[in-house]
Amino acid sequence: MPNEDLKPQRTIYSVSELNHTVRGLLESQFPLLWVEGEISNLARPASGHIYFSLKDARAQVRCAMFKGRKQLVRFNPENGQQVLIRARVGLYEARGEFQLIAESMEEAGDGALRRAFEELKVKLANEGLFDDDIKQELPELPKHIGVITSATGAAVRDVLSVLKRRFPSIPVTVYPVSVQGEKATAEISHALHLAAKQKRCDVILLVRGGGSLEDLWAFNEEQVIRAMVSCDIPIISGVGHETDTTIADFAADHRAATPSAAAELVSPNQQTYLHKLQTYQRNLTRLIKNQLKYAHEQAQWLQSRLKNQHPQSQLMQQSQQLDNLTADLQSAFESVVSEKKHQLKYTLQNLINNRPDQFIDYQKVQLEDLSSRLLYMAQHSVENKQQQLANISRTLQAVSPLNTLSRGYSITRDSKGRTVTQADQLEKGELLLTQLQSGEIKSRVE
Repeated sequence: MPNEDLKPQRTIYSVSELNHTVRGLLESQFPLLWVEGEISNLARPASGHIYFSLKDARAQVRCAMFKGRKQLVRFNPENGQQVLIRARVGLYEARGEFQLIAESMEEAGDGALRRAFEELKVKLANEGLFDDDIKQELPELPKHIGVITSATGAAVRDVLSVLKRRFPSIPVTVYPVSVQGEKATAEISHALHLAAKQKRCDVILLVRGGGSLEDLWAFNEEQVIRAMVSCDIPIISGVGHETDTTIADFAADHRAATPSAAAELVSPNQQTYLHKLQTYQRNLTRLIKNQLKYAHEQAQWLQSRLKNQHPQSQLMQQSQQLDNLTADLQSAFESVVSEKKHQLKYTLQNLINNRPDQFIDYQKVQLEDLSSRLLYMAQHSVENKQQQLANISRTLQAVSPLNTLSRGYSITRDSKGRTVTQADQLEKGELLLTQLQSGEIKSRVE
């Protein structure tokens, strides 16, 4: 007999051990994966879990989705429905049945598009195409607006209606494109490149009406997104309704909920600008009136100052001073004569009272001497005052403009009484008044 020690050792599993090991192998070897198929044999026990089979034309697999995950499903699964599930591969140990544990579930058509949407969104976001620091500011008052949309859709009518209502003077260029279908992606991208090349517009509206995810898919294409980012003109996206979201919304410099909202965002309210212009007009009118009032007051002050410093006014003042000096001289002369007469009368009275002949003779001599001196002083004083008067008269005559006029000069004034000193201060047709030594001449500038 062969030696029993040389026989190979056999590993024996119990059924539960085998199923447990197989389950571990399956779960460790397969990561979360996406599986698409048709629901059949759907069961909804009271626990809140659901159990179903996922099949295609050639095979089927058992699936389970537990209550916590089931509550996250946005629709009500039914038999015969085509779905896409994200699941873990496993084994139901109690029966040894191969199965999938569903983590999430989507309707198959929309789900595939949604998955592609999320993958492209993440990819472009990682490249920095949605970063805020590359977003462009909108012009406060656009000079020209470009609209990329279908030429026959409701969106273009809504946009043009809003722009006409809010600020009709802003010119608008419509770039007609297909907004869904096979040609849409290429046409939208071409329109973006064309607008950037023409540089006619300073802001672009990329708009269309609402629709399903598939209808809006052209605005989720990578070609369109990269054309938007490379465009150096600010872009506002207004795609779909308020609840619709496209990748174009993330790439745009600004997003609006609807096409009409995009038009509202880009166009200022003309009433606001009219109000500002009216305010500026009132402020400017008030400023001009204040400036004119100040200039008028300055002109009056200068005219008054000129009048006070006019040669004729100075001549009148000098003449008045001469009259005052003449009066003072006459008063002084009369005072001296009166005083001397009083002294003479007093002396004569003393002489009569005393009447000594010798003293009288002496007093006569003194009187004659005093009379001579008095006459001399009076004549000398009169001559001095006359000489001063002559000097003052000559001075006044030298500075008198009438003396200047007597030498052949003249004084010309404009219609406002201002002395004309330069020809370039006159205007054609202006009336002039020229004063001569004798008479005046009126003339007009030709």
